[in-house]
Amino acid sequence: MTECTPTEGLVVAIAGLLDGVRHVAVGASSPIPGAAALLARALAERRGAPPTRLSILGSRRDHAFTNGGVEVFDLAAQGRIDAFFLGGGQIDGEANINLVGTGPYPRSEVRWPGSFGSAYLYHLVPRVILFREEHSPRVLVPQVDFISAAGPGDGGAHRPGGPHALLTRLCLFDFDKLRRRFVLRSVHAGHTADDVRAATGFDYDAPSVVPTTPRPDAGTLALLRGRVRDEIGRTYPKFADTLLSA
Repeated sequence: MTECTPTEGLVVAIAGLLDGVRHVAVGASSPIPGAAALLARALAERRGAPPTRLSILGSRRDHAFTNGGVEVFDLAAQGRIDAFFLGGGQIDGEANINLVGTGPYPRSEVRWPGSFGSAYLYHLVPRVILFREEHSPRVLVPQVDFISAAGPGDGGAHRPGGPHALLTRLCLFDFDKLRRRFVLRSVHAGHTADDVRAATGFDYDAPSVVPTTPRPDAGTLALLRGRVRDEIGRTYPKFADTLLSA
């Protein structure tokens, strides 16, 4: 395996979560998920598989629509988006996310931009990947202060969507929808399972021996630093410069 930067490792890890996905949508201000979606498409083409369809908001080339997120919402309602990304100021152990603020609502001590369409997309998109670089007890909490978008439903309602995984700068979690708990899949190089436990505010399951998150092979890294860097640079030129500096 080839040495990579932490940011490149996150891009490659997300691309792995998109393997086999037909259509992935990426929200605004999301350079790492956007690069990962582009890498997943490039890897699919390299294997001779059908290319991944992309809808990257803010991109002129990789987003076929003209009205922002409206068409994305419409496609999600039709079951035509297979993967999407959400984050949160807080994420708890049942995969609830908070995009509103901390403290008792409505007199929140800290206010964030708001929920926008998170609850809607969380409900409908089958593979929602939670992504937040910061991994700390203030972000990964026992219970969110406000539920912007709920994790798995309590039953009774048709819900094709929901949490699939959580990726941070320290590790990758899978989500067990039946048990409503995260399961530690792997820890990124340079960190340990103890580091993850100490930095996580909620409880989760873990194997007795936690694997290290796989690093990219030379061909994958070449794609990322070449073709994908050029493609993501059309939407996020400053982010592309960070890949070039690697």
